[in-house]
Amino acid sequence: MAKLVIYRKNKQGQIEFVSLKYMNNHPFPDNFLTLLSAEPGFDITNFTNAHQFIEPPTSIRANIFKPAALKVDSQVPWCAEGHYLNIRPSFTFDPLFHAGCYYVQEASSMFIATIINYIKDKESPVKILDLCAAPGGKSTLLNSAMGNDDLLVANEIIKTRVPVLTDNLTRWGTSNTIVTNNDPKDFSRLKGFFDIILVDAPCSGSGMFRKDPAAMNEWSEANVNLCHQRQERILADVYPALKEGGYLIYSTCSYSHQENEDILDWLCREFEFESVAIPINKEWGIVETESAEQKAHGYRFYPGSVKGEGLFAACLRKAGQTDEPPSFKTLGHQKLALKEIELIKRYINNADDHYYFKVNDDWLAIGRQHKESVDTLQRHLYLKKSGIRVGKLMGNDLVPDHELALSLIINKDAVLQTPLNKEQAIQYMRRDSIDLFTTDKGWSLMTFEGHPLGWAKLLPNRINNYYPKELRILAPQPPKGGA
Repeated sequence: MAKLVIYRKNKQGQIEFVSLKYMNNHPFPDNFLTLLSAEPGFDITNFTNAHQFIEPPTSIRANIFKPAALKVDSQVPWCAEGHYLNIRPSFTFDPLFHAGCYYVQEASSMFIATIINYIKDKESPVKILDLCAAPGGKSTLLNSAMGNDDLLVANEIIKTRVPVLTDNLTRWGTSNTIVTNNDPKDFSRLKGFFDIILVDAPCSGSGMFRKDPAAMNEWSEANVNLCHQRQERILADVYPALKEGGYLIYSTCSYSHQENEDILDWLCREFEFESVAIPINKEWGIVETESAEQKAHGYRFYPGSVKGEGLFAACLRKAGQTDEPPSFKTLGHQKLALKEIELIKRYINNADDHYYFKVNDDWLAIGRQHKESVDTLQRHLYLKKSGIRVGKLMGNDLVPDHELALSLIINKDAVLQTPLNKEQAIQYMRRDSIDLFTTDKGWSLMTFEGHPLGWAKLLPNRINNYYPKELRILAPQPPKGGA
């Protein structure tokens, strides 16, 4: 890869650096490397070599709630559940992926695990908001660090991206999650509601140039400044929802200081946030920075220095301390038939620990400790998913929902289970005919290596496949050895 270095003489006759351009098939945007060379910890040789010669690593993060025998290589150093793979398989044709046993996630973004494990209160329940959550990588990561008494609200601003967020949280299987589709300003009505807020802000995307070279065509200094303004608006809108003494985790996939350290200075200056230093291992290759004005700690990931893509992350604490949680008015709850609730309970583990409610004809379940939170959120936000959708009652029979099949709360002793091999599992997820003989009858969980994939109804002469049509595998299957 050839490079062009431009110098000039200044008024004192001294030679000074002007710009540097790399000549390759996918050149960086004009002035990009010149600007980036001034950022802290930037090594231009490592960075350009990583983009020119090194393939982006493939990494996955295991679901601690659904342990499985995963074929992995080395561990991601800043995330206990993160692992690199030597070869990128066809995840589409891995039943364990569809069962929610792991999430395919870029390694650098798993650094949020280091932050959340450092700041999260281990003794008291917390409410966490992932404000810009789709497709769900960071939401499932946050959820893995949470207990049943904690509550995660995963919000996505863009309506068309909500389904993929919902699907990924359904696969993860936990019941202490709520998915919302709201603008950040809508959360200002929930004053002091959240203990932790993650804002993985929309940004100019320079950190993803290696994985998506086409993103280079979208990058410009004007777009960086536009993103900076959008980030300030989002953070100002959601600020009231964070309780005093609560934590804000801020991240971008941009290298520009306008979207990173400058935002930290603005937050500390305008909203009296305090910077939180996160302990890191120097061997990880992460660059720790300080903002120019407020000396707020930030953490930069550069390809070539870390085994991952570009990322900036920081943690701030909202000044003050709230001893008492905020109080919100509650509405009267639905008057539901006890007989129907008892029918639903048969399918739920630790059934008395859950609160049951209906949305139209669907029964849902969430931990009883989250009942008031659901009520509060329902009054102020548009909720797309609350806890686990159990299914519909038809007389005394339950028509079970896909969410129940993949959930951790299902009472497997109450339903049939039909184990499938890999070929049968793929047939099932294609909604093809399944090469299977069984004498069982009725609703059955279709499982692979003990992990549920969904429902089928076993009849005397056929199998009715209830795998969701919108989730079915449409891609042609790769040749053997390619999956």
